[in-house]
Amino acid sequence: MSLFRKLFGSSISASDEEKESQNNNFFPENNISVDERFIYNFKKNGGKFLYCENAQEVKDQFENILEENDWFESEVLCYDSNLFGLLDENKLSYNKPGNPKFLLSSCENLIAEEGSILFSSKQIKQHKPNELPTNIVVLATTSQILAMKSDGLSAIKKKYERDYPTNITAIKYFEKAKEEDFTQYGSSAKNLYLLLLEDL
Repeated sequence: MSLFRKLFGSSISASDEEKESQNNNFFPENNISVDERFIYNFKKNGGKFLYCENAQEVKDQFENILEENDWFESEVLCYDSNLFGLLDENKLSYNKPGNPKFLLSSCENLIAEEGSILFSSKQIKQHKPNELPTNIVVLATTSQILAMKSDGLSAIKKKYERDYPTNITAIKYFEKAKEEDFTQYGSSAKNLYLLLLEDL
């Protein structure tokens, strides 16, 4: 989707990015697409967004994250067997980790209205957000972006007709608040990378 390349491509200079963020402060919320609203709110919350056009770009970006944080050959918390191949390729240990450097996970949905990521017990078992590693890498697709949390809950209900998940949790704070912010009370900030794969 060229929209993502246009908005967040690597060719954006720092000064252009500043102008863009100033312009975004005046974004008429109703006139932007759900995708744009999610990305704007997600980045405003401190999330790190990496757009990927195909599976190879996902692998490349994941390796870049590992390199940036020096996470090679470390322990990882991961409950999604579909992601084990990515960990095996990079010699990361995920079998009963004692001290995981990060969580690698898929998610249920991406919520545009608050720039949050919706998880359930299918991805994080019964862990509360503060029990998860501080560092999280999420692999999601553009088709998982929904307008509101209620849409996300409806999608979960539809997806799991019989084996309904528990522990449905939204994480939306991806950096420590610069000032005391009562809206973040009781939540723990996460260093979160989102690998967003184009699938529409």
